Amino acid sequence: MEQDILDLGKWAEQQARALLERENYQYVDQNYHSRYGEIDLIVTLGKELIFVEVKARSAGSYAAACEVITVSQQRKIIKTAQMFLQKYPNYEDFDCRFDVICFDFPKKFAKTVQPDFSKLQYDQQWIKHAFTLD
Repeated sequence: MEQDILDLGKWAEQQARALLERENYQYVDQNYHSRYGEIDLIVTLGKELIFVEVKARSAGSYAAACEVITVSQQRKIIKTAQMFLQKYPNYEDFDCRFDVICFDFPKKFAKTVQPDFSKLQYDQQWIKHAFTLD
């Protein structure tokens, strides 16, 4: 049976979700949209609600994956998180944080034709508390 072909972004989100679940984080939502933007993953750990941005880059990109989250993008993520909290008030007593999980590949490759990006060499970085509401 032929393996599904994923684009790099979807692959990275799957890997990030698997990582979070291995670390006992509980899945809440994925690709949550508001008029401000999207949050890739939303998970909980105890009474903490974590909004996770996932980035992946191959060699030749102008910056490493974790370096491309601009202040403007952070604001959009924060506004989207606020919309999530308004829609789901059962999380109002949770402490919130914003994490970033990054995948950097040292070689350049086509980002939409790989059946399994896991077979390529990559560096993974998980930045907890990557940015705040301030």
